[in-house]
Amino acid sequence: MDYAKDVLVSTEWAAQNLQTPGVRFVEVNEDILLYETGHLPGAVKLDWQADLWHPVERDFIEPQQVSELLGKLGIGADDTIVLYGDKSNWWASYAYWFLSYSGVSHLKIMNGGRQKWVAEGRELTTDAPEVTPTTYPALQRDESLRAYRDEVRAHLESVNNGQGAMVDVRSPDEFSGKVTHMPNYPQEGVLRGGHIPGARNIPWAKATNEDGTFKSADELKALYEGEGVTADKDVIAYCRIAERSSHSWFVLRELLGYPKVRNYDGSWTEWGNGVGLPIAKTYREE
Repeated sequence: MDYAKDVLVSTEWAAQNLQTPGVRFVEVNEDILLYETGHLPGAVKLDWQADLWHPVERDFIEPQQVSELLGKLGIGADDTIVLYGDKSNWWASYAYWFLSYSGVSHLKIMNGGRQKWVAEGRELTTDAPEVTPTTYPALQRDESLRAYRDEVRAHLESVNNGQGAMVDVRSPDEFSGKVTHMPNYPQEGVLRGGHIPGARNIPWAKATNEDGTFKSADELKALYEGEGVTADKDVIAYCRIAERSSHSWFVLRELLGYPKVRNYDGSWTEWGNGVGLPIAKTYREE
């Protein structure tokens, strides 16, 4: 079984196409200082907080601002955008989802991300790329890719009747309610632990190999279908702030071709603080 869409490039392909006109490499890391220590030659930096988020509200920049951002990065409407980054492409996947939601096309991810490129001893540079600003055309959001809190609450009925599925991609301890953050990360102000009722816990990392690449289509299909998350269902994925669930959204929608997959970007930092929202918890203090 092959992947449903042609959305991945190998590190070898990337190395051969660093200077190819119409191919633009964009690095998106959790560690926003990592780019300055060395990046793919010609790659530009995308800062997921400073560039994608509204400066005050808990929301994203508007489509017009996305166009302005891409123009500032020197990306044209017909360019192929190859995203890559650290953490097995967590934030590259987040950028892929956000840009898709914003109406941007011609997106790909470098399989294995920064870690595979570095592990293979490939070229890094600290030189700033030469960027010629462009005028990127107007964009329109695709709301079918994003789930909001009230939509998630309404979705519980379809989960209960078997027509929908909810995928919690966090660690088992977060899912159970034992902790409110992922291992080795600080608490982030969530008042309640647990998970959305009816959600299946399929940690994001189960979809990756040790080198950061995605598992085969057959392995991914078995992983999700084994938990009852099938292509005929309306699927919503979530985590803590949507970076890990973007990775799983990418697997389900782009690699497996599930037709209806939404990312709940509010995720647990919103749901766990929401007044009156139902929570399931399986962890019990000894």
